[in-house]
Amino acid sequence: MDVHGRDLRYFVAVADRLNFTAAAEALYVSQPALSKQIRKLESQLGAALFVRDTRSVALTSVGEALLPQARRVLVAWETAESAVESAKAAQQAGLSIGISTSPGRGILPAVRSRFATAFPDAKPVLRQVSWDDPTAGLADGSTDVAFVWLPLADGDRYRWLVVATEPRLVALPETHPLAARDSIAFTELLDEPFLALPTSAGVLRDYWLALDERAGHPPVVGAEYRARRRPTRRWSTVTEWSWSPRATRR
Repeated sequence: MDVHGRDLRYFVAVADRLNFTAAAEALYVSQPALSKQIRKLESQLGAALFVRDTRSVALTSVGEALLPQARRVLVAWETAESAVESAKAAQQAGLSIGISTSPGRGILPAVRSRFATAFPDAKPVLRQVSWDDPTAGLADGSTDVAFVWLPLADGDRYRWLVVATEPRLVALPETHPLAARDSIAFTELLDEPFLALPTSAGVLRDYWLALDERAGHPPVVGAEYRARRRPTRRWSTVTEWSWSPRATRR
């Protein structure tokens, strides 16, 4: 027996109104088409569902038995349709990814590849955000996820996961007193001039300028302050630390 959801909807519409004309109008179909579909359903079930005469329509005992079951089937089907539509919408939804600066090499291609594999219909959108917003759009909700550098102001608002770390380089002239050193404590660089982030970067700027260290406080985020010298043609480069976390709004 091959009974479709449409057949049950037609049956319930007539059963609720006990009037083929009113049911046809509610279903936006012609009355002959509705009558034909009901007769087809009765043929499939092998029993009449309605008693018809020139003035009235009534349910048969078989129709009365079918009606509550048909209602349950239609509710279940509507629930299933809603779940399918929600899943389709989730697959096709866009994901806004904020980037405060270029993260570690290979991270973005890997993210694109894995995201495309897991959600082939989704549309990730990359947004480059200036250092004026170190949260890369998380704070104002313009991005859903972001690649940022720690620490963040109001850190309790976010969850983050370190997905990569990279060496941090400090370039010194060969004539600098520290250039020949194999190991340098970061505190020895505190009075050196740095190209700094804007003041709007807040605690992120303070951390990378080691202002906590200047004030005699522990750093906001721990790091190992040892360095390794790597000579180049005109400069000596000193390897420092770095963070490359991914943060999301809580």
